[in-house]
Amino acid sequence: MILHKSCPMCGSARIKRVRRTLSRIYRGRPYRVPNVQFHECPDCGEQLFSPEAVDRIQSCRPKVAVA
Repeated sequence: MILHKSCPMCGSARIKRVRRTLSRIYRGRPYRVPNVQFHECPDCGEQLFSPEAVDRIQSCRPKVAVA
């Protein structure tokens, strides 16, 4: 996991590493990613994901047939 000392969007030094379940929508279909770790800024809401977290999020996406 990459260590972030400040938020790249607002510059806040309050950015924190969190672990929670994310809810997302992919091509109109909702899905959840349980227990994923990432950095989040409590001031502006920016979320920063490591490559491992992105892989996990993508692996939980619903499978949608491409026409």
